[in-house]
Amino acid sequence: MLGLVLWQGMGMVLAGLGLGLVGALALSRLMGGLLFGVESTDPLTFGSVVGVLLLTAVVACVVPARRAAGVDPALALRSS
Repeated sequence: MLGLVLWQGMGMVLAGLGLGLVGALALSRLMGGLLFGVESTDPLTFGSVVGVLLLTAVVACVVPARRAAGVDPALALRSS
């Protein structure tokens, strides 16, 4: 149960990160004039942002997944 909830949540997160990275790379030339001291496609910046977002998403998925894994399925079906 825990793996299923994590897999579904992280699937959406990975899709969003992929689309966000493509969009950020596409718009990096437009934003190049706004950045000072950093290249518009700095790999360290992109990597650290992806890392922070992934860590936040894992924590946001683990908390409800652990809560859902602790519920008895028969009891949950009876109460709905």
